[in-house]
This record gives sequence, structure tokens and C-alpha cells, in this order.
Amino acid sequence: MKNSGKIHIKKGQTFPLTIKRIGINGEGVGYYKKQVVFVPGALPGEEVLVEATNISNKFAEGKIKKIRKKSPHRVKPACPIYWECGGCQLQHVQYEEQLKAKREIVIQALERHTNFSVENMDIRPTIGMDNPWGYRNKSQFQVGMDKGKVIAGLYSVNSHRLIDIPNCPVQHPATNKAVSVVKQILSDLRVPIYDERKRTGVVRTIVARIGIQSGELQIVLITATKELPRKELIVKEIQKRLPETKSIIQNINGKKTSLIFGDRSVLLSGEETIQETLGDLHFELSARAFFQLNPVQTIRLYDEVKSAAQLTGKEKVVDAYCGVGTIGLWLAKDAGEVRGMDVIREGIDDARKNAKRHGIKNIRFEVGKAEDVMPKWVTSGWRPDVVVVDPPRSGCDDALLETILKVEANRVVYVSCNPSTLAKDLNTLSKKYKIEYIQPVDMFPQTAHVETVVLIEKK
Repeated sequence: MKNSGKIHIKKGQTFPLTIKRIGINGEGVGYYKKQVVFVPGALPGEEVLVEATNISNKFAEGKIKKIRKKSPHRVKPACPIYWECGGCQLQHVQYEEQLKAKREIVIQALERHTNFSVENMDIRPTIGMDNPWGYRNKSQFQVGMDKGKVIAGLYSVNSHRLIDIPNCPVQHPATNKAVSVVKQILSDLRVPIYDERKRTGVVRTIVARIGIQSGELQIVLITATKELPRKELIVKEIQKRLPETKSIIQNINGKKTSLIFGDRSVLLSGEETIQETLGDLHFELSARAFFQLNPVQTIRLYDEVKSAAQLTGKEKVVDAYCGVGTIGLWLAKDAGEVRGMDVIREGIDDARKNAKRHGIKNIRFEVGKAEDVMPKWVTSGWRPDVVVVDPPRSGCDDALLETILKVEANRVVYVSCNPSTLAKDLNTLSKKYKIEYIQPVDMFPQTAHVETVVLIEKK
């Protein structure tokens, strides 16, 4: 339903609303006098009384005052601070319904950003998890002070109020425990906590990553200054209270930025990396290296990539945005040759080590942007048969899309974490390619995020 362009709602106004669908960010979507209204926490089929909280030119946002007719799929969230935190968006929805909603989110993105005939496309049911809790292998919690107490967590929805998260149900129990212990150590040793407003203090963020298969723990303290007071004592206490810790790192980020990590890391104790296993592959993970946050579901995701790539042992494969080389290494034994590239040098160093450790000889990695590196390979006479892209949320760089269209690989396998940018990129690639199928995969249960694997073949 299109809105008429004229806003009929005023801020603070209360009105009844029937929710039609789940929106791209997990909110309920309804229409009042042909005006689209987004309501966090509302579910399709529900009749709610809504108070308008925000009005823009194209839509209104509201909060639930009362649920007059409740969805049969509504459940009680497992997390006591669910409504405040905002880290998850769908904990109040039965899991089977979450999976259906994620497929719908993909369809909506295609309808909004393309002219494809969506009803004629092969968009498959979302692949879910057997246990959709405790799956995240890494937490990045901001540190702050509240009434003289050290807290660590996330900022509340649409605010700069830090919410203490003592036990997050989607985090692996080992990272929950690690953050809790480190928080206590910082408190016991009276280490100065960073204050963003005053720009004083030292410790900004606690990052904890667990190798789910190896059981190895990595703790990264992100500090605003090079100096970390009581450094030796902090290390000694972490080793004593968390003996499973294999790697303790300080990362320095003194900038006023929303980016978590700074450019400089210092090893305080143990190893630079921890180990993680996916299938029969072992990976070394340095502090800044990207690795999927849900290793259990990653195996399903990568098997979908392998299935879409349809390798026979002869193909030349590009792994663009390769990170630590996970997808490329997953495909290598079924390919002729794999080449990967990424802009983060530490990731490429890890990727090369990972290949060497597994004795995988038909793969090479290069530091650089995919849109710069791939044309260089093609000019030297190396033309890929299959291009795998796994870009960040912003989607593929325009120059890379143009390169893919020029190179004319037989097939492109697009791994996406953002349906909107995926839809826009598919629109561009549809000049020379046709979409065979789209397979949604639930990498982040309880949230509105959906990962997809798309097989695109040359027309």
C-alpha cells in the first residue's frame, strides 16, 4: 500500500492500528489513513493502540500503548532487559515464525529496490538453528560507570544510555563469564573507566572471543590511552580467574569514533591468536580478524556456498572480501585454484597462515580492494569461472560490480548480510546475470538480521 505523501499523524497522537507485516528491522508495520507506521515489538495480525513517537515525511514511528488483539506467535522474551537493550529485535516471536519473517524481509527488500517479479523467484525457506541461543562467540561491550559501579553492555535503543548486560542469552556462556570477571577485576583494581562525554579515563570496551570448538579465550581491552594503569596486575588477575584465557591484548583507540578497534594492538600475555575449528579446517584468529560470530551455523552457510558454486575440481574461483580466508579454504579442495583478497592486512596474514597450516597449495591471498586486484589478475590472463562475494553491510563496491560484469564469470555466489544492499547489487548484476535462487540462512536468531546465499548465473 503506497502512502498519499501527506502526513495525517501528529507526535503524541494515540490511534488504533492493525499490523500487516514485519519490517526490515524487525518492527511491526501498519497503515493509518494510508500512512505507513513502524511499531517496534508489534506482530503481524495484532491490533494495537499506538502512540506516535516520531514523524517524518514518509512514515511515522510509534510505541505500543496496549495490545487489543494478541498474535498467537507472541512469546515472553528470555532476556529480562530485552525491551531496553535493542540488541535483539525478535525475542518476543516464536522461533519458527522468526524464520518465516526473515524470508519475508528478503522479499520486501527485493520488492522495494528492484523490478524483479518476486513471486516467480525461487526464494527458499530460511535455514534455522536447532538451538537458537548462546551461539555468539564474541562480545564487544562498552564499559562505563553507573552510581560508582563498573558496568559493561550496549547502548539503549536510540539513546546514549549504557545498559549493563550481566548475562546475554544469545552470547556463548564463556563470553558472558569472561566479561563479568574482567568487569570485576577493573572494579577491584580501580582502573579508570573511559567517560565519553568528558573524554577522560582509560578502558573503553571489553572484547571477549571464545573458540567454541577449542575452548580458547581471547580478552581484548580497548583503551583510550597507550598507558594502562596496573597492567601487570590486570593480566595476573585475568590469568588467575580465567585460566582458559590464551590471549590478552590491549588495543589503543583514542579517537572520537563509533569504531570499536584502533589501529594499534599490544600483546599483554599469551598468544597473538586463538584457534577455532570449522568442519575439518582450523583457523588462527587475531584480535581484529573478522570471523563469523556463529560458527555452528557458519558450517551450514558455507555448505550452501559450496553447493551454489557447483565446483568440479577445475574452476578458477575468486573469494572477494575474504577475511581470514574461511570461504576460500572451504572451497579449495573442490576447485582448480582459489584467489582471495581483502583490505585488512592482518586478516590476509591469518588467511595465508591458515592455508599453509592445512597444506592447501591451490590458494593465494592478496591485500587490496577486490575492484583493484581482480582486473589486475584478468589483465595478466587469469580469468575466474566463479566469483564469490561476501561484502560488508554496505554491499559490493560499484567498481567491483562493474568488474564482475566485465569479467563475465560463469557464476557469482553472493553471500549477503543486508537484504537492502543485496537487492540493489542484484539489480546491477541482472544486466548480464540471472538469479537462480535465494537461500536465507539464520545466522543471528532472535534478531532481525538475515544472511542469504544467492546463486547468480550468466545469461
